[in-house]
Amino acid sequence: MTGPSALKMEANIVMLGTDSVGKSALTVRFLTRRFIGEYGDIESIYTHNVLVDGREITLSIWDSSHSECCETSLQERRLQWADGFVLVYSICDRSSFNTVAKMVQHIKAAKGLQGAEKVPIVIVGNKRDLQHRRTVTSEEGRLLALTTDCQFYEVSAAENYHGVLVAFHGLVGRIRESRLAVRKPAGIKGIVKSMSAVFGRKRTDSL
Repeated sequence: MTGPSALKMEANIVMLGTDSVGKSALTVRFLTRRFIGEYGDIESIYTHNVLVDGREITLSIWDSSHSECCETSLQERRLQWADGFVLVYSICDRSSFNTVAKMVQHIKAAKGLQGAEKVPIVIVGNKRDLQHRRTVTSEEGRLLALTTDCQFYEVSAAENYHGVLVAFHGLVGRIRESRLAVRKPAGIKGIVKSMSAVFGRKRTDSL
């Protein structure tokens, strides 16, 4: 099938991170190009159509509030609903970075129980414009992403729309890759290899 509908894709994204790291600012910056600095502690789901590499994608973004005593049932609903995750910390707040490190492990463990081999996650260090208040280095963010098989971006929602755009597009790319990996049947080489193994074993057994 090759019509316009074949190029359409839908994806659910959950924004996670501690309070005041800029989850809502990043979301609104991506959707509207505008920066708004102050938000209330409100859970919202935004639906928006975007073009990524020529493909029309309908994104539903769950902008979650954060609470250490958040209901377990709500956490599980987010995990089950999401196709991918944006984990946000502030480069000025080390505790928010430590929380993201824990979140990665929690998400991977929860998704692992459902049989997912690879979870699309991007780690975003926000507030890059506040270098004078930095407590988390870029190298630490990159190392966390490298060791957990995530993508990493350092951005400023306040000053740079393009950086935010690239981060979301990067996550969409990961979601697409994970879906292809699940659906992809064994290739010809894999089939030949497995057949050779079977017939080779039979031949050995008969000698």
